[in-house]
Amino acid sequence: MKRSFEKGFFAPLPVLIIGSYNANGIPNAMNVAWGGQVGMGQISISLSASHKTTANIRLNKEFTVAYATEEQITACDFVGIVSGNDEENKLEKCGFTVTKSDKINAPVIDQLPVTIECRVIDIQEEFGETRVIAEIVGLKADENVLTDGKVDYSKVGLVIYDTVAKCYRKVGESVAAARSAGKKFQ
Repeated sequence: MKRSFEKGFFAPLPVLIIGSYNANGIPNAMNVAWGGQVGMGQISISLSASHKTTANIRLNKEFTVAYATEEQITACDFVGIVSGNDEENKLEKCGFTVTKSDKINAPVIDQLPVTIECRVIDIQEEFGETRVIAEIVGLKADENVLTDGKVDYSKVGLVIYDTVAKCYRKVGESVAAARSAGKKFQ
């Protein structure tokens, strides 16, 4: 018998590091778990209106999304617990360096192996949250996470956020081939 709960959580949640520039061109990043892909070419992230990143995205209409990794989890956590409103140089403080994207006006964090480059389509205010919907305009990946010229997520060291236990968990091994394993029932 299944037990009922008053509140549910969607899982797993990716740990996304959102990169943006402020009005002075200083890079900022924050840790976000409330985001995901919407269709083949768009993403959606939910941010608080008070975040520095939210202001930066409103200003520039462009940002990057990098996947947090097990190797960089301490720095990835740091950019989530320290506000860019209070610490302008928080990327330096945690050892992150950046390269400006060649496609958009946003920073690519050098230490994170996979980054999605995004351009804002819409910004919606609802229930005290800011939802940003963006078009994916590019993807950057380090050579060491590629297999046969494609991103191999088994090499990235992805982590997810466990909302219930309030911890980060690493993503595991492949368990079956997608769109193939179920063919046995045809």
